[in-house]
Amino acid sequence: MVKDLTSLGLRPLRAQYLGTLNDLPCYSAELNPDVSAPEGTEFRGLRGLFGWLEEDLFWLAGRAVQVMRWDQTHQFCGRCGAPTEIKPDERARICPECQLVAYPRLSPAIIVAVVKGDEILLARAHRFPHGLYSVIAGFVEPGENLEECLRREVREEVGIEVKSIRYFGSQPWPFPNSLMVGFTAEYDRGEIHVDEAEISDAGWFKVGNLPRIPDKVSIARQLIDWFVDNRA
Repeated sequence: MVKDLTSLGLRPLRAQYLGTLNDLPCYSAELNPDVSAPEGTEFRGLRGLFGWLEEDLFWLAGRAVQVMRWDQTHQFCGRCGAPTEIKPDERARICPECQLVAYPRLSPAIIVAVVKGDEILLARAHRFPHGLYSVIAGFVEPGENLEECLRREVREEVGIEVKSIRYFGSQPWPFPNSLMVGFTAEYDRGEIHVDEAEISDAGWFKVGNLPRIPDKVSIARQLIDWFVDNRA
């Protein structure tokens, strides 16, 4: 186990304490982007670790990336431009000139399994890998509650209305800094009309004809598995 990056010839620009895992203290380390990986190793982006790391390590890496990006982009005050300092009593940076406090950014988003009888609504976004479908998701806008966001996103992306919204669970999602809040909902009315700016295809799928779906680590897959388990 490497306890000091300097033993690998790496000198972090900044480090952040992340908490503990298996009673061991964990830190993020920001490196100069020009630094090369030590011999016999390679650098990978967080998405490249998806499915390779154990789940607890993957979420720890996700926290590290989010904290590092926040620290990296808040070295100067967004109000007056002065250099910021670490706030000693909480995870935040504070401006010594105007006292503006900057906390790590967190962007809440909804994700929902919409069900109609024995079918689930799945959609394919333009950015998805070939053949992949998933449930509807989208970011919460200022002034919205989660249920309002859910209804708006479903309406905007596929043109239908939903009812019977129920909370399912939540998951941090560090792409780039989301908190995914999962729900189930029932189809109410309307016909599918996709928003072609974001969605290339959408439809109703039964358990026996599901397309390619997300990996198990995601809450999207958990929602789809919930649908399958309840109709098996």
